Amino acid sequence: MNRATLIFLGAFLVLTLSWGGLLLSNEQGYGALTPYFDDNESKAYPALVPGLAARGALVYADLGCAYCHTQQVRGGELSADLARHWGDRVSYGRDYIRNPRVLLGDLRVGQDLRNFGARAPAAATLYLHLYDPAAVVPGSTMPPHPFLFEQHAISGQPSPLALKVGGVAPGTELVPTERAEALVAYLLSLKDGYDFPEESRKNTPPPPPKEKAGGKKEIAAPAAAPKPEATKK
Repeated sequence: MNRATLIFLGAFLVLTLSWGGLLLSNEQGYGALTPYFDDNESKAYPALVPGLAARGALVYADLGCAYCHTQQVRGGELSADLARHWGDRVSYGRDYIRNPRVLLGDLRVGQDLRNFGARAPAAATLYLHLYDPAAVVPGSTMPPHPFLFEQHAISGQPSPLALKVGGVAPGTELVPTERAEALVAYLLSLKDGYDFPEESRKNTPPPPPKEKAGGKKEIAAPAAAPKPEATKK
């Protein structure tokens, strides 16, 4: 076996072990996360996703919405996500543990949707947005989704979900299909309103340095570790 082969095998082994270690460390870190139970509210967070919204996540994935929308509120000095009011805090790994498939996305042609349910308009506006985005947001580059709606004759009382748009024949109405209803339910369910104590502590920025006399800044000393309690005899 020549030297080139040995070098290649050694480099391949190093890369394989490094990649495997990266995957295993993430699996151990995020795979071990569990819902947090708040004793004061007697609830577990994140909450379970309702059945209709869970079906809507499949529609979201099927339509390729993740190509143009992310679902991760980012922080730091280089991110304007919080200033855009896309969330009240950054996204945590624990936020996603209820999702069978995490739809993070990688492009932001449109706004981030991780907390869209907290700022979403009424469902009627969302249906109209899906049918004709430019009717809600002039100049929108989002493609229309007319195939998520169907036109049929009015039988009895008109549907409360019927869209008020032109081009509908008299005696008929344009209503969302089951896929559209599931998708809107999913979008409205996207909320990360609970701030987990453990993650919140890790992401709290350090206090600003105090200013001494003369304008010099004094760096705050780290808090001392609590002293162990004396053992009772």
